[in-house]
Amino acid sequence: MARLLLVDVGVVSPDQVSLGVLVAAVPRDAVEEAVAVCGVGALRADGKLPPHVVAYLTMALCLFTEDDYTEVATKVTGSLDRWGCWDAAWSAPTASAITQARKRLGRAVFPEIFERTCGPVAGESAPMAGLLATGRARGAWLRDWRLLAIDGFDVDMPDTDANAAEFGYAGSGVSRSAYPKARVVALSECGTHAFLAAEVDAYSVGEKTLAGRLYPRLHADELLTADRNFYSYQAWKLAAGTGAALLWRAPTQLALPVVRVLSDGTYLTILINPSIHHRARRERLLAAAQAGEDIDPDQAQWARVIEYDVPDRVGNGTGELIALLTTITDPTHAHADELADAYHQRWEQETGNDQLKTHLRGPGRVLRSRLPDLVHQEIWAWLIVHHAIAALITQAATAAELDPDRISFTQTLRLIRRTATGTADIPPSGLD
Repeated sequence: MARLLLVDVGVVSPDQVSLGVLVAAVPRDAVEEAVAVCGVGALRADGKLPPHVVAYLTMALCLFTEDDYTEVATKVTGSLDRWGCWDAAWSAPTASAITQARKRLGRAVFPEIFERTCGPVAGESAPMAGLLATGRARGAWLRDWRLLAIDGFDVDMPDTDANAAEFGYAGSGVSRSAYPKARVVALSECGTHAFLAAEVDAYSVGEKTLAGRLYPRLHADELLTADRNFYSYQAWKLAAGTGAALLWRAPTQLALPVVRVLSDGTYLTILINPSIHHRARRERLLAAAQAGEDIDPDQAQWARVIEYDVPDRVGNGTGELIALLTTITDPTHAHADELADAYHQRWEQETGNDQLKTHLRGPGRVLRSRLPDLVHQEIWAWLIVHHAIAALITQAATAAELDPDRISFTQTLRLIRRTATGTADIPPSGLD
C-alpha cells in the first residue's frame, strides 16, 4: 500500500511539523506540574538548565539519535530562546552540564509527564453502537469499543556496572546478551499506534508480570487484544474485572469445553481456575454452566470462543486454527467476523514497536544513558515523542478521512528532524 507524506495530506501547519510536534502533546504546564509533583524544581532561579528545559532537551535527544548532547542542544536552543526559555547570550550547554541536569531531574518525572499527556488520540466514542463518530481514526474501533493491544519489547543500554546491576542481561554464560536490557510492556491504541500506558523494569521481570500492572488501568469502553502468551486465568480475571472487553488468543493446550453453540457458529465456554485439580470438581463446574447455574468467578469465568482457519500462514502448505477468547458473549454485540478482524488489528502494535525501535531510535542502536535513572528517563522520553508523532499523524489522517497507516511515519520523522532547528516550538504557556 502506498504511503502518503504528511505534507501530501495538507491539513497541518508548518509549525506543527517541527519540534512544535511536542506543543500540543507536551505543554510546558504539564512538564512543570510533573516536576512539582516529583519535587525536583530548579536549584537556581537564573540557571540555564531548569527542569522544563532539561525535559525538552531529553525529548530532543530522542529525535536526533545520531547527534551528541552538545550538537542536539545547539540545534534546539534557538527555538528555546524564541519562547523565552533561553538567553541567546548563553553558550550551548556542555554534555557534562546536560548529564548533571538530567541526574538532578531523576527517574520519576518522565513517567509523570507521560501520564499527564499521552492519552488516546483516535477520537471519542460514538453515541450509538455501529455509528462512526466525527473525528474517529480509522482502524481504531470496534463499534463503541476503542481497540487496544498489549505487547512487550526489550531495550539495549550501555554495558555499565550500574545498568547491569539494575536491569540485568538476557541469557547467561556464553549465551549472555552483549548489553544489559530493560523490558517494556505497553498498551497501545490500534490504528494509531499511540502508546497509552507502559511498565518498565529489569529484563528478569516477565511480560506477564508487567502486563498485570497494566490491566487495572483498562476502561469499560476499551477492548483489549492480546496474544496467547499473555493468557493466564488470573490475568484474564483481573483484566475482565475492570469492565473492559477482552479479545485474546487462546493458548494451544487450553481446554475449551463447549457449553452452548451460538447462532453465528461461535460457542460459549468456561475457563476453569487451574488451581482446581480434582476432575470431579471440574466436571461439576461444567455441568453447572451447561445447566445455566451461576458460577463462582473465583472458580471459573465465562468466555465466548471464535475459531477460524488461516491458510498457509507459515508457508509450509498447511493451515492454522486460531481460537480467540472474548468476554463479548452476545453475538449481536459483535459478530464473529468483526472479532476476527479486530484481533487482526492487534498487529498494529508490532508496527508501533517497529516505529519506536527501528525508525525513531535507529536499528540496533543502544541507549545513550549510562546510569539507571537516565535509562528510565530515556525510555519514557522515547514513548512520549513517539506518542506526539502518532498524534500528529492521526490528526492529519482523520481530517483527510484516511487511515493513519496511509501516512508514512518515517517520512514524517524525517520532516520533523529537517524543520526542527528552524521552527521548533516550545509551549509559551507560563513563560511570562
